[in-house]
Amino acid sequence: MPNSTEPSRVVQVVGSSDVEHSFAETLLSQLHPSGRVLPSKREIEDFVDEILALFFPQNGGEPKERRGDVLSRLVSLQADLAHMLCKVVPGERCAELAEEFCRLLPGIYEILRADADAIVAGDPAAEGLEEVIAAYPGFLAITVHRLAHGLHTLAVPIVPRLLAEVAHTRTGIDIHPGARIGRSFCIDHGTGIVVGETTVIGDAVKIYQGVTLGALSVVKSTAGKKRHPTIEDRVVIYANATVLGGDTTVGHDSIIGGNVWITTSVPPRSYVHQTSQVSVRSVADTLDPLDYSI
Repeated sequence: MPNSTEPSRVVQVVGSSDVEHSFAETLLSQLHPSGRVLPSKREIEDFVDEILALFFPQNGGEPKERRGDVLSRLVSLQADLAHMLCKVVPGERCAELAEEFCRLLPGIYEILRADADAIVAGDPAAEGLEEVIAAYPGFLAITVHRLAHGLHTLAVPIVPRLLAEVAHTRTGIDIHPGARIGRSFCIDHGTGIVVGETTVIGDAVKIYQGVTLGALSVVKSTAGKKRHPTIEDRVVIYANATVLGGDTTVGHDSIIGGNVWITTSVPPRSYVHQTSQVSVRSVADTLDPLDYSI
């Protein structure tokens, strides 16, 4: 006796309708509305990885490069950047901007070494510089930000934000390229950190996961204005604290406790924390085995 089966499904292929043609034209017209093709995600990621390998070759299995090898990689890096920039700036500016950025690299590298030292000094779990450089998401996010901010200071459009998104995707840390961050910056754990465009952070600042340095509002008319807070030197901001507003300043040497919400300035050497009430009771004292609270 033959097995019973479901009726076969017949797919009818018909010619494209006028609606489909119209929609296809709409999509095609919106592919490159500015008339330019932006750098691809792969190009941006490769550029980040190229600089990481140049700065910290011990993590790429090539710790004993000769001087000529390093120089050739610098030349290659500058050429790759110029090629990317030609997609977002006038052609006559590409090579000039790429050269100006490469002049910033020694200073960026020196600051990154100070950042790595700060993380080692501030995290009891850190076993040394090599571990921080190779494995710490906070250091990766800081590294990419230093690069993105360098391009931002040169008024390069779009590419800095694309660089920032590489770090955001890889680490969960979202730092706008416009944020100004001082030396010896330490991010511990880091997931969920948001640092807005006009944030100013001083030297030797340490922040933990979930911290937001944001704006009080997202009204478009505030674009170009100071919307995000200023964090002065040697401030520690613990997990999930939120500091908002362009007029808000956290004074130097302050400690901001976890889960605190700040919208007004804090004087130097302040300790800001919130008091929570925790109730502990025995399960045997509950009225019902299914009794619970949220």
